[in-house]
Amino acid sequence: MAQKVDIPVVINGKVYTLSGYEGEEYLQNVATYINGKISECKTSEQYRRMNVEYQGVLLALNIADDYFKAKARADEVAHEDSEKEQQVYDLRHEVIEAQIKHEAALKMVEEYKEQVNALQRKIVQLEAEINRSETKNGRKEG
Repeated sequence: MAQKVDIPVVINGKVYTLSGYEGEEYLQNVATYINGKISECKTSEQYRRMNVEYQGVLLALNIADDYFKAKARADEVAHEDSEKEQQVYDLRHEVIEAQIKHEAALKMVEEYKEQVNALQRKIVQLEAEINRSETKNGRKEG
């Protein structure tokens, strides 16, 4: 199990101690993200004129908006991933079916070759019988 980490970070010009099991880099990235959102909000004249409570709510709304957009995108990617996995499964199934059909076709080709060879031997045999018969009939007539 990971150990809990406490690190000091600067958010909006003030030092805070963040705690978590995720690690220092992660916690620092969280603080950096918050600072970015604050800077983004401060570009608005209306935001700067709001009291601190409204600024906090607006900041929270912006962060929530980012979260829900990211979650929707993650859900979309997961759905696409699931569809692609199903397509891969279907394609593998088709490949297996094609291999089975191919093997069956090869087996039929071999069987047909054997039949052709047997028929060719039969033709040779019948031609030999015809030749003997003609030879016998030719001796009797001569």
